[in-house]
Amino acid sequence: MKLIAIEEHFLTKEVRHAWQKNADKDDPTNKLHFGEIENRLEDIGSSRLQLMDETGIDVQVLSLTSPSLHNLGSESISLSIQTNDYVSEIIKKTPDRFQGLAALPMFAPKDAAKELERSVKDLGLKGAMLCGRTREKNFDHKDFWEVFECAEALGVPLFIHPQIPQKAVRDIYYSGFDELTDLAFSTFGLGWHYEAGIQFVRLILAGAFDRFPKLQIILGHWGEVILFYTERLASLNRAAKLDRPFIDYVRQNLHVTASGMFSQAYLQRSVEIIGTDRILFSADYPYQYRPGRDARNFLEATALSEADKEKFAFANWEHLTQAP
Repeated sequence: MKLIAIEEHFLTKEVRHAWQKNADKDDPTNKLHFGEIENRLEDIGSSRLQLMDETGIDVQVLSLTSPSLHNLGSESISLSIQTNDYVSEIIKKTPDRFQGLAALPMFAPKDAAKELERSVKDLGLKGAMLCGRTREKNFDHKDFWEVFECAEALGVPLFIHPQIPQKAVRDIYYSGFDELTDLAFSTFGLGWHYEAGIQFVRLILAGAFDRFPKLQIILGHWGEVILFYTERLASLNRAAKLDRPFIDYVRQNLHVTASGMFSQAYLQRSVEIIGTDRILFSADYPYQYRPGRDARNFLEATALSEADKEKFAFANWEHLTQAP
């Protein structure tokens, strides 16, 4: 059975240089990209293909790792074009093994919408990987709605990937230990996941899906906590006076993916909330890479029917990204 992993990351030397040149003292996540992780992020060649084969993945959907271009200024416009062209060339060389999601210059929303259209129509990319807020602007800020409009018109998904919470948030909730513990707590330990999930909830509360009812969002890590609190989140209906019940937005505008969290319990919970048509597979390479046929074993061990395994493994992704 074909297995497509949709949240598989890379990093270019040019983007790394831009991060270093514009070093944000309030964003320490560059400390997470070193050693073997750094090497695997930058390699999209034979070594990556060998590890894909070893873990049982046929296709990786490539995306620029967090925080992508979100914390850069005007230079992000040319850098997004360069990065997306780079991914396109990789796909042309090995079309049976790689697909791609665009990186967008969200600092300049008009340019971001233009680059999304170019990336989909001219380069064949499948949507965009975005990191929630852009500097101090949350994802629901009206400046970004033209990007949502473009994605809806193109019929492609936007993936909200985690990035580190703002410093003010980290200082209150994720600090007080040693430097490494603070960083882990505010990123892969918990902070990333609340941050990404909250950005999706803000889209609902801001009426983005009422304005763009066909817009499709992807959240990793089994919905970034959201699916596990839908009962409580439903109470927002009363306060926010939403056009539809909260759960309807979840079931009509959201897809979730595993991000290498190969938990049968989390898979079952996701199916119970949003059904088998909205679950997607991903391994979160290279961050969650584990040897031993890990990805393929998880797929084969699920209690899903054969038809639903196909949906999870590749069919839902192909349906989501087919031309409208």
